[in-house]
Amino acid sequence: MRMQQNMPIYKLVIVGAGGGIGRQCVEQALQAGHLVTAILRNPAKLAIEHPNLKKVSGDVMQPGAFENNFANQDAVISAIGVAGGFGSDKPTTLYSQGNANVLKAMEQKGIKRMFLISASAIEISPVLPFYIRFIEKYVVQKLLKHMYTDLLKMEAVIKSSNISWTIIRPPQLTNQAVAGTYRIAINAFLKNCLKISRADVAHFIINNIANRDTYQATIEIGY
Repeated sequence: MRMQQNMPIYKLVIVGAGGGIGRQCVEQALQAGHLVTAILRNPAKLAIEHPNLKKVSGDVMQPGAFENNFANQDAVISAIGVAGGFGSDKPTTLYSQGNANVLKAMEQKGIKRMFLISASAIEISPVLPFYIRFIEKYVVQKLLKHMYTDLLKMEAVIKSSNISWTIIRPPQLTNQAVAGTYRIAINAFLKNCLKISRADVAHFIINNIANRDTYQATIEIGY
């Protein structure tokens, strides 16, 4: 994996900044010196204060509520997620319609770079052990069928666009601290892709903003 060295300062919009990956992206982007606009429904939930941080109240499901904050930005990181995360599976259009609204705002403001969070188990990896493939197909996909259906719709919407998108498909997410060492597969399946921390997903994003190898690419990431 190629990391950016001596990164320029980017102006980043982080949507869903109150969630686990979103919060990590905010923290690590600020640590790297970037200028961050954090968009979340309740800015009070983001207990971070920094001179390079602007917190904005906005809901991606309500067009017109956030678009003005996309002006003159370099990239958008979408870390939106349903309440309850992967422990909840009610019918939703948050991922597909929410990110379609974000994409439209990006196109209006001329932003070309976007990161999005999907999930590894929406497509069964042929390089995983048999018992893991069995669990993903007959347990995980059934338990999270509504979420995964909408994530697939989201991926289709984004892949039909002309922006430089990167869709990240993490496996089981943990709350471990950032390690900075992990494996990735670009437009391919990652062998033994079982776990990754939210902090390391954020680490990958912040360190690959201008990595052309990840443009219009789906990424599997794991330890």
